[in-house]
Amino acid sequence: MNRLFSAYLKSFANIQRNVWILAIAMFINRSGSMVLLFTSLYLTNDLHFTIAQAGIALSFYGIGSVAGSYAGGWLTDRRNFFNIMIFSLLCSGCILLLLLIAKTPFHIAVIIFAYAFTADMFRPANSKAIASYSTTENRTRSVSLVRLAINLGFSLGPAAGGFTALYLGYKWLFVIDACTSFAAALMLFFYLPKEAGQPKQERTQALSDHSTSAYRDVPYLIFILLVAFYGICFFQLFASIPQYFSKICHYQEDTIGLLLALNGLLVVIIEMPLVTILEKNRRLFPFIITGTLCIPVSFCFLLFGKGLMASAVAYTFVITFSEIFAMPFMMNYSLSRPAKERQGQYSALYSISFGLANIFAPLLGLGIAGRYGFNNMFYFLILLSILTASGFWLLSKRRIKN
Repeated sequence: MNRLFSAYLKSFANIQRNVWILAIAMFINRSGSMVLLFTSLYLTNDLHFTIAQAGIALSFYGIGSVAGSYAGGWLTDRRNFFNIMIFSLLCSGCILLLLLIAKTPFHIAVIIFAYAFTADMFRPANSKAIASYSTTENRTRSVSLVRLAINLGFSLGPAAGGFTALYLGYKWLFVIDACTSFAAALMLFFYLPKEAGQPKQERTQALSDHSTSAYRDVPYLIFILLVAFYGICFFQLFASIPQYFSKICHYQEDTIGLLLALNGLLVVIIEMPLVTILEKNRRLFPFIITGTLCIPVSFCFLLFGKGLMASAVAYTFVITFSEIFAMPFMMNYSLSRPAKERQGQYSALYSISFGLANIFAPLLGLGIAGRYGFNNMFYFLILLSILTASGFWLLSKRRIKN
């Protein structure tokens, strides 16, 4: 047991102090991350939206995410990533409080869009910060440390959110989430260096070279499209699966929160030591493909599980391994591919891929489930995830040939 614990601690070695500060701030922020998980239930249970209406409203999160990621990437290549992160956390927290008074579908959609826009400006700036504070040798582990912090917070947030929604009401979720955003901003403000990165003149000259643009990197654009397809399948964990647990399995909010918390807890326990072993292999795509193929397996547990708790737990385990295998290596590829002056642009496209996924995950998942039933939704997602894994495999073969 001591050797196992020592090996776990060793996986955290030689990671820069500022990456730890980023990780702690993300833990604080994600400890209040309850809104996206329970918004669909809030809309259907409290505001009496239909499942399809809830899906449309949540799709505005994805639209705002795409726009915010693009804006964040543009700013990150031109401005201090520290200021962008602080601005994003403060503004998104303030906007979130507006959900306390919004009632109509239009107002809900506008607020969700604005919240996602400001919140996802953070992503490219955070990615550039991780790249700046890590080396080639420890970059995947640095990414995984921040992800571990996010998922540790995520393991607390859904569990607390489920009990909060059940016993205090959904609106308290918005207050708690806003407060954790403010607290994370304070953490970064007091402990993270405020350097601006490249000098302005040098940065401007570098950006004038359009040959390094991410928009001319065709393999990377294909990679981004495949990541978006992966995200559509994975983000059903937040978009349609809570509705499936509620409407088909008849679980209460506290049970749903605990199942979602299990996902975060498993990432915390497993990802860092596993990535420490896997990152010695410089080939990224085999792990991405393995993670993608975990998704159809996870949906099969729900499809054939007949609403049993064991099938819900099995789904959570397998979808977690999908995340552990795929996401750190996807982000490593995104951070390692560009020249330094284009890290914001490449990171923005990577964030946009998940923004697109956040648009289409609720539209497709809840749309198909509302019209044709959850079983047909699972069949569609199983097929899409298998095709996505095939796409990653073909892209990896193209890279080998080149």
